[in-house]
Amino acid sequence: MKEALVLYPSPAIGHLISLVELGKLLLTYRPSLSIHILITNQAYDAGSTTAYITSVSATAPSIVFHFFYATTLPPDFSTTSPHRQALAFELLRLNNPNVHHTLTSISKNHIIHGFIIDFFCAPAVDIVHKLKIPCYYFFTSGACFLNFLLYTPTLHDKFDKSIIDFDAPIDVPGTPSILPSDVIKPLQDRYDEAYKGFLDSSLKMQTSTGIIVNTFEKLEPRTIRAIVDGECVPNGSTPPLYCIGPLTSSGRHDDGRSPESLTWLDSQPRGSVVFLCFGSLGVFTVEQLKEIALGLERSGHRFLWVVRDPTNDKNQKAATSSTVADLDLGSLLPEGFLERTKERGLVVKKWAPQVAVLSHPSVGGFVTHCGWNSVLEAVRAGVPMLAWPLYAEQGHNKVVLVQEMKIALPVDESEDGLVSSEEVEKRVGELMEREEGETVRERVLAMKEEAEAALSPGGSSRLALAKLIASWKRE
Repeated sequence: MKEALVLYPSPAIGHLISLVELGKLLLTYRPSLSIHILITNQAYDAGSTTAYITSVSATAPSIVFHFFYATTLPPDFSTTSPHRQALAFELLRLNNPNVHHTLTSISKNHIIHGFIIDFFCAPAVDIVHKLKIPCYYFFTSGACFLNFLLYTPTLHDKFDKSIIDFDAPIDVPGTPSILPSDVIKPLQDRYDEAYKGFLDSSLKMQTSTGIIVNTFEKLEPRTIRAIVDGECVPNGSTPPLYCIGPLTSSGRHDDGRSPESLTWLDSQPRGSVVFLCFGSLGVFTVEQLKEIALGLERSGHRFLWVVRDPTNDKNQKAATSSTVADLDLGSLLPEGFLERTKERGLVVKKWAPQVAVLSHPSVGGFVTHCGWNSVLEAVRAGVPMLAWPLYAEQGHNKVVLVQEMKIALPVDESEDGLVSSEEVEKRVGELMEREEGETVRERVLAMKEEAEAALSPGGSSRLALAKLIASWKRE
């Protein structure tokens, strides 16, 4: 029988990309494998995956996608949770019969060495246990958030109040203290449905065969040590940890054309451009976009800025269907801004080839939402960052990027949640021309070398991958 691995991502594009990259990596070292990826519909708009899946199918024949019939939440389903993750957990739970059927079908002609899920797919854990298939978690963020999730049951048992009501920073083994307000929103209220989903997944993670993490030892040594030593699960056992990163998308687009952004970068001086991009979902109000524009203009630095359609809700930081209608750049930004900055700046709508941009020699800084994929892409390119978290676990990432790794400078909001033009101007100046920026630049260049070493033969990530593969041979 053929060897197989089954991968089960939540349907958000960032999670899908990470698991596909894991599948490609495993095929490199175990070509006899067939990789099966289960695809569900989305509980909410989390970025289109169609074009990406089509591209992977055309270039990686050993990766097979299994599309489930669309599952919808029942008409009588209701939740008081304001967090979309509550919908995701419930929709994935409703897909359990599809998971069971597909695993049973695949196992007729394959030896399934493992079922690899991401954090949100925890409802399927009970199924694979019953089928006696080894279950692994693939953690698409860093160890700096994994430690918090592993420690969440301890916090839950130790305190009888919600995290948002804590009156002091939270100490978690392996990372700096974090303010309650910086904790991922669904974990702030212990009575929220989304919180219950996170808690359940954390507890199930502790029963898994292993945890695969998209990081490398030299990037997060203290955090990884705390996890491996069991400090994050003081009342239980921690599964084996496999740090196999950094895994990032190649970002190739083989349509024969060079995007406008890359053509523009070709004409800019080396290391002179600050790149602003806030992921596939990050959004701002028109007011915030104008503050960014004014700050960039006053900074005097060259910039490449990716702008999405704005939101009307200042508390909304991730795109949904409630964003306003498509508008032209001239109406979004201060009057005359595009004309005044046309000699040193380029603003593009919605998308730029981020991996290629970060790797371009003209780019000298990156203003990022701190999504983990973006962080790793910046590390691999050796580009220092300004950390501006918007949603999900990005607040956790910012704390570690700034205080622990020291590869980013912070961008700070005012009390009303707005980042002022003065803050933008100040931080861009620090990153691109002052001593603070030079310090993080040196640090991230050192991490770039460590990333290359981890991925090279005999490197820590390659050894971890070999250890993971060897565990299947022992089955």
